Amino acid sequence: MGRVSSLDVLRGVAILGTFGTNVWIFSSPDGLAAVLGGGGTVESGLRALSNGKFLALLSILFGVGLAIQHASAVRRGARWPGWYLWRSALLWVEGALHFVLVFEFDVLMFYATVAVLCAFVVGRSTRVIRGWMIGAGLLNVAVVGLLTAALYGQDLVGGDSPDTSRWTDQVAFRLEHALTLRFEAVFVLPLGTVLFLAGAQLLRAGALERSVRGDAIRRRLMVWGLGLGVPLNALTAFAGTDWALVDRYLCAPIVAFGLLGAVTALVHRMAEAPGPLRQGITAVGRSALSCYIAQNVLASVLCYQWGLGITGGPLWTITCFAVVSAVVTTGAWLWLRRFPRGPVETVWDVLHRAPQRWLSSRRTRCLPGRSA
Repeated sequence: MGRVSSLDVLRGVAILGTFGTNVWIFSSPDGLAAVLGGGGTVESGLRALSNGKFLALLSILFGVGLAIQHASAVRRGARWPGWYLWRSALLWVEGALHFVLVFEFDVLMFYATVAVLCAFVVGRSTRVIRGWMIGAGLLNVAVVGLLTAALYGQDLVGGDSPDTSRWTDQVAFRLEHALTLRFEAVFVLPLGTVLFLAGAQLLRAGALERSVRGDAIRRRLMVWGLGLGVPLNALTAFAGTDWALVDRYLCAPIVAFGLLGAVTALVHRMAEAPGPLRQGITAVGRSALSCYIAQNVLASVLCYQWGLGITGGPLWTITCFAVVSAVVTTGAWLWLRRFPRGPVETVWDVLHRAPQRWLSSRRTRCLPGRSA
C-alpha cells in the first residue's frame, strides 16, 4: 500500500483541533473546572467547534495507521502483532510521561491501550470486526447513558485545580489524583475501540483513495457526519452541562466521520501545488507526536503561573490557540526541511528499532561457524 496523500493533512488537522479543546483548560482562570464547559452563548459556541470531534478524528486515524501497519506485516510475512506491541508500549510510556510532566488530559496512554486490543482484532474477518465494533459501541452508549442519567440535574464542577505557581506542585497533583484524572478511560476505551476499527475498515474500503468508490464513501460520511451529526452536536452543546457526556462521547464522534470525509475530499480537490497552509498542516501531521506535546508545553508556559501566567476569557483563548498553533505549524515545517521526522518521532524510532537490531545481531553471532 502506497503512502496515503491525505493522511498527513488529516493528522495535522486532528492534532491542531485537539488543542482547540485543550486550550480552554490552559487559558481559563478556572483551570480544570473548565473541562465541563459552561459559560455564555459565545463561549459555548466556541467550545462546541472542537470539543471531542478532533480527538475522535485522531482515534479514527490511529485505526488507519494500525491497518496500514498490519497490511505491511502481512506483505512481509512478519508475525502480527509482533513488534507493534512494542510500539504500543513505547506510546504508553510516552503518554505516561506526558501526563505526569505536562498535561492532565493526555490521550496517548488511552490510545496505546486501545491499540493493543485492536491489534488482535484488526486481522480478523469483517464479521468479527463488526461484532467488536457493535459490542464496544453498545458499551459506550450504556456508560454514557447511565452516567448522564445518574448525574442529571446536579451542579457539576470541574473539581480542585492544581496550584500552578510551581511546576513541581502540578506534577505532585497529577500523581496524587492519577486515578481520578484517568477516569475518562471508561469512555475512551470502548469509544476508541469503535473508532480504531472503523478507521481500519474505512481504509480498506477505499475511503481515503482518489477514486469513484472513495468519492462515494466520502459523500456518505459527510451526509451522516455533518448533515446529522452537526445538528445533534449543536443541540447537546447548548443544552448545558447535563448533556456534556452525550455531547463529547456520542455526538462529536459522528461529526468526526464527516470531518474525515470533508477534509479528504478537499485534499483531493486541491491536490496540485499545495499552498503554505497545507504545507504547514502536513508538516504537523508528519510530526504529530512532537506537535501534540509541543503545543501543550507552549500553552503551559504561556498560561500557568510558573510561566507567564496569562489567563482570561474567550478572546485570550482564541489568541492563545492562534499563537501556539502558528508557532507549532511553522516550527514543524522548518524542522522537516532539515530532518526526515519530528524530534520525538526520531527518538521513538531509535527506541523502536533498538531491540530489533539487538536481536538481529544476536542471531548473526549465533549462526553456525560464528562465535556465540
